[in-house]
Amino acid sequence: MADASKNPNMTEPGEAAGLVLRLAVRFGVGVGLACALWMVGLQMTGSNGFGPKQLLAQLLVPLAAVASEWVLRRQLQPHRPGLGRSLGVGTLTVLIAALISASSLVGLAHAAGEPALARHRAEVLEIVRAQQRENPKAQLSAQAQEQQVRNVANLNVGDMVMSNFTQVLLLGLVLAIPAGIFLRE
Repeated sequence: MADASKNPNMTEPGEAAGLVLRLAVRFGVGVGLACALWMVGLQMTGSNGFGPKQLLAQLLVPLAAVASEWVLRRQLQPHRPGLGRSLGVGTLTVLIAALISASSLVGLAHAAGEPALARHRAEVLEIVRAQQRENPKAQLSAQAQEQQVRNVANLNVGDMVMSNFTQVLLLGLVLAIPAGIFLRE
């Protein structure tokens, strides 16, 4: 256990845990809101706010996770944050961002209405059909191709929310975990 007199920033273990939580909330909410604003901006400019362009804002999530881990390391100096705290702040940052991003997609879908969702389904259907035509290595049976088309036709807000949440979470963790391991020292 660290001696409180050696680090004025960390007088008790609970304070370090509080710092982890504060940093995760600050960075997670910030990047989650950036993802939400990006989707709203896309929708307002006539682009598909539910489509693949979401990825441009989602790329900020792993950067925010690494930034939260780096700030934790800096604020605990001269002590090391340790593996648990370092991974914890990065993972919690990503989780908060994924929850905010997915929640904002629900709000956007409600505000944009069914015409925007229908346009999204049409775009996804176009992508699926183009992939079916252009990818000779993955020749699917006619039944499998029709199943893909049915899946797109039945795409609902819940499916889009789960996809968004999973994508943000996985994308964020891909960089947050190695950075957390590296920045623990």
